[in-house]
Amino acid sequence: MKTLTLKPFALCLVIFGLCGTVSAQSDLKMPDVSQAAEVKQRIALTDITVNYHRPLVNGRKIWGGVVPYGKVWRAGANENTTIEFSDPVSVEGKPLDKGTYGLHMIPNPDSWTIIFSKTNTGWGSYSYDQKDDALRVNVKPRPLAEQKEALEFEFEDLKPDSTAVTLKWEFCLTKKTNLDEALRWADLSIQNEERFENLSTKADILKALNRPDDAKKTWDQALQKATAPQLYTYARQQQNQKKGTEAMEIFKEVAKRFPQGVFGYLAQARIKSAAGDFPGALKDAKQAQDAAPSDAQKQAIQGLIDRLQAKQDINK
Repeated sequence: MKTLTLKPFALCLVIFGLCGTVSAQSDLKMPDVSQAAEVKQRIALTDITVNYHRPLVNGRKIWGGVVPYGKVWRAGANENTTIEFSDPVSVEGKPLDKGTYGLHMIPNPDSWTIIFSKTNTGWGSYSYDQKDDALRVNVKPRPLAEQKEALEFEFEDLKPDSTAVTLKWEFCLTKKTNLDEALRWADLSIQNEERFENLSTKADILKALNRPDDAKKTWDQALQKATAPQLYTYARQQQNQKKGTEAMEIFKEVAKRFPQGVFGYLAQARIKSAAGDFPGALKDAKQAQDAAPSDAQKQAIQGLIDRLQAKQDINK
């Protein structure tokens, strides 16, 4: 039996609608406003598939508005979202048989209920009936600082026998709007459990609010909670946001605190690559590859090695 961890994301949203003009004939199917999507992941020998529609905010209030607190929600738009398992799995430590389930959620500011329904063909959650529940689990929401303009499901924290299925929707920090509300959300999450993710997000919010002293204090708290992959991933996010200087400082922290691990070697490789020391960076990247626990990680690192051998900066 495989382990599946579900982590929903619930925070204030700033999503922008996308519309298009179509000259339709009678036999032309019009596109959905909330576009259909599908994500798949294999864990060991088990295939997991999520089918859903991606709603946009389009100027509306979502949490506590379009998506009310305390009520069953379809976890998307249009037909109910479905999740399929090719084998029996374990979700938050509870067994669930193989099959295709209607995926519903009950959001609240500090806790979400995730529902796997035996009925998987309903329109939204309007026909949902609790007697059809196959499983219910409770999880904690966490803040997210990256931009998500449309609802998205993603497989994260991949391991040989487990993964986290994460529901993401854009966080208001990205657009620098509703920052006071964002701070309230982050504080609620921290009250439930202090984690690197919510502490680092709060630090980013405080920076955006021009409160540098409070931001530094919160960031120091976040560092105490951080693992090597969390810090390294955060640095990569900073690079994706064109914050190269900030990213390098975090890579230095990773290299200092976790010098012998795969992420410590990768951080050192990125630092040396940025400085033009390609031979040194190549050596560190090869050490990271040797330390990587999975073939998938080794293959990903090989891409960095190839670029370094060609004297290309792996930070660009």
